[in-house]
Amino acid sequence: MAVNVGALNQVYNHYLTEYAPKTNSPLDTHKKSDLRNIYNSIVKMNKESPLYILDKSEASKAYAVGLKESARTFRNSVMATRSTLDEDGVLDQKKAYSSHPEIASAKYMGLPGENSDASAPTFKLEVAELAKNQVNLGNPLISEEKLDLAPGSYSFDVSIKDASYEFQFELHEGDTNFDIQTRLQRLISNANIGLEASLIEDDEGNSALKLESVATGVSSGKDTLFEISDDNTSKTKGIVDYLGLDNVSQPPSNALFEINGIERTASSNTFTVEKVYEVTLNGPSSEPGISTEIGLKNDVDSLSENIHSLAESYNRFLDDASANPGSHSKSSQLINEIGYITRHYAGKLDALGLSFLADGHLSIDDEQLKSAAAEPDSNEAFSPVKDFANSMLRKSNQISLNPMQYVNKTIVAYKNPGKNFPSPYITSAYSGMLFNNYC
Repeated sequence: MAVNVGALNQVYNHYLTEYAPKTNSPLDTHKKSDLRNIYNSIVKMNKESPLYILDKSEASKAYAVGLKESARTFRNSVMATRSTLDEDGVLDQKKAYSSHPEIASAKYMGLPGENSDASAPTFKLEVAELAKNQVNLGNPLISEEKLDLAPGSYSFDVSIKDASYEFQFELHEGDTNFDIQTRLQRLISNANIGLEASLIEDDEGNSALKLESVATGVSSGKDTLFEISDDNTSKTKGIVDYLGLDNVSQPPSNALFEINGIERTASSNTFTVEKVYEVTLNGPSSEPGISTEIGLKNDVDSLSENIHSLAESYNRFLDDASANPGSHSKSSQLINEIGYITRHYAGKLDALGLSFLADGHLSIDDEQLKSAAAEPDSNEAFSPVKDFANSMLRKSNQISLNPMQYVNKTIVAYKNPGKNFPSPYITSAYSGMLFNNYC
């Protein structure tokens, strides 16, 4: 008997697309041992299974296919959430906090080894001055006025970070001040040497070329981050004095701050502290003595996000399982089984802000959830969430293994207990519904 493989693919894709859209996930990949365990579970389940006559209606077929795929999707979501609730998961993750973010913000870089969070310091930070970059503001010139320089080849040198760059350009007859300022603005910005150029214009028709260093702070023995000159350039000089490119309007300076009362300096507004925190200074303290506290706290946002994901996937699966109860009387059995599990955990979950509504859906009180996560013993307090996720994982595996358990059927005969051999799988009816009339 020939099998039309193309037709099989079409009907399989039709069912999965029409009734339960399939999403790919790394959790759908398995090792040989996983597949062997599934096979052994199917053999054991069907060995003692009674003989049934199944409801062969299109509605039952669609329900079985949709239920299996919904269970698979729910299982993947639970596994992803559960992995973040393990001992090395989100309950043990920390993030840095700053009591006054307008003064400074911080990121936790982490420490190698066990119990690294315990050695992360908490400290006070007071900011006196932010680190500044160097700004050169050129001469304000009438934009539409012609250049007061002769046409020809001009150049100037820029010294920055112990490197020297020469910029060459042409001045043409009829060029205006704005023309050459715009030309140099593009030339310098596109060079990517650590300088940013921009044009400053006023309401009176004047414009000036502004040059800023990307870096901040100063190193020992230097007062500037870059210097511009055309004294020893290879082409005609004069453009530096004419445009005022060497006018330093803001000299660079280091950040000044105190950590636990000890004065510190930094050339950048972003630096590391004890190789644990990456601190970014955002502004000086409003008054002397005003500081921000920087330390570690539980990553409540990640915890909340993962628990919300668990609740949403549970509610979607509950909706799929209870769809069209009038057409599938056995679906009430599944709802009752899920309800039995939820009632077991309802009391403990309610204390964490997770409550089950009258229709069985899971609701979350964010404020109560975050309050519970902020407690010192949050790992122990959130163990009911882990247990609930594990129970849901076992249930979704069972449904995915045999969705036919919740399809309308009539028992024909019971097998003789303990004296049976492996028989044709009742779960093969699931595959038969997909491939019937195509082979």
